[in-house]
Amino acid sequence: MRPHKAGGFNANSHHSRRGAGSSGGGGGGDDTSKQNDPPVVTQKLDLTPQQDFKILSDFQSSIQQCVANRGLGLTAHIIDHCNLVLKFPEGTNSTWYNEQFKIYEPLEYKYSVCDALLLWEQYRNMTTVLTREYLDVRPKGWEEYAAKRIAQLGADKCYNRTLCEEHLNLILPAKPPFHPRQFRTCAVVGNSGDLLKTKFGKEIDAHDAVIRDNEAPVNEKYAKYVGLKRDFRLVVRGAARNMVTILNGSTDEVLIIKSVTHRDFNAMIKKIPNPVYLFQGIVLRRGAKGTGMKSIELALSMCDIVDIYGFTVDPGYTEWTRYFSTPRKGHNPLQGRAYYQLLECLGVIRIHSPMRSERGNDWSDVPHREMISRAHAAALRLKRGQDGDLGQFGSCKVWGNMDPESSGPVSGSPDMSSIRKFSKYSKWEVMPFESLRKEAQDHYNQMEGVSLYKMDGNKLDDLVCVRHS
Repeated sequence: MRPHKAGGFNANSHHSRRGAGSSGGGGGGDDTSKQNDPPVVTQKLDLTPQQDFKILSDFQSSIQQCVANRGLGLTAHIIDHCNLVLKFPEGTNSTWYNEQFKIYEPLEYKYSVCDALLLWEQYRNMTTVLTREYLDVRPKGWEEYAAKRIAQLGADKCYNRTLCEEHLNLILPAKPPFHPRQFRTCAVVGNSGDLLKTKFGKEIDAHDAVIRDNEAPVNEKYAKYVGLKRDFRLVVRGAARNMVTILNGSTDEVLIIKSVTHRDFNAMIKKIPNPVYLFQGIVLRRGAKGTGMKSIELALSMCDIVDIYGFTVDPGYTEWTRYFSTPRKGHNPLQGRAYYQLLECLGVIRIHSPMRSERGNDWSDVPHREMISRAHAAALRLKRGQDGDLGQFGSCKVWGNMDPESSGPVSGSPDMSSIRKFSKYSKWEVMPFESLRKEAQDHYNQMEGVSLYKMDGNKLDDLVCVRHS
């Protein structure tokens, strides 16, 4: 594998032949079949800023109507072509007290629809698992970034790369093990106690992949509520000690570590044969936080349609509960509710909850994929300027090439325990390209064999891009 740093590949020479709005995926439409329409291809148009303002203003009106129809009391108030405020009805019980700012949770939240649309459409094309190629291509990737992902390193930089590789080898694939559009439908199952008010189990299991969080149990006791299918699990450090019991022999379930490698994770990994990867961590200061939001990011990076269950998104809940534990002192996360509702009306997720269960699969009041793509293209043109359109690679700030003669190592290390030697890494990391679903192959070809990674923080124009032959 011979990476080339920035400048090794001329991003400007690869202007998009498909236009800025050609991202695919689910969202919109009046039934499930329309949700899986092929990606809308938006040709590059010479539109004036005034025309783009009109496209976005029409989109805002559609968002406003969607929130009115689906928001269970939430209302959207448009400020301009990009900005709006989501408001809860007067009298909403705000029970969460912010100790830092000495205020109760507010009843209205301002969002930039343009920024949210650009960010989440970008996730449809991204890799969210940390890989060796990312560290090789990113400037000082091994020296500085790798050190941030290893707890108890004893240094702020990887002065000894060999030592850092020893920490990461077991969970570091050479290239992305999962691909955009790899799955048609994915269910992200949260841990909220509201799951006990529904019987979504069979519906959840019908998805192509299911993503769960932390210590959520999967067994016959809760099967009718949360299902039994288990494909991916996003875990934080605190869940590591109980993970062997939680997995209960489920050797295919892929674990994605949310934050950093740690001695607790290392001890747990030695006892299981499951594939384990590291989430390509980025700090995004959005309107909702937590492992559930990271699970949505992970799902959107490899699924056309993302359905969420077990998120406290209905009005009336005054304390946070888990479906598998006794009630705890909690809060009413109004900000999270508002942001999830915005994401549904942007076609990013589809919300399933007790108060929404009677809707069935009617998504006719969510903007259609074509409208979302037009709005995305308009927001992108306004952001970059009419003369600054670099196509689908316009956000790439660091480029690298991967040598086609070297596919790199499968995750693992020579000193693996006997249990880990039977791990299922190869199921994903040596998967033949031809075995991917057609939509995933088409996306790979459309992206000209380029993998996109987020670099840091909130910046949209901050991607590491790796070209494969």
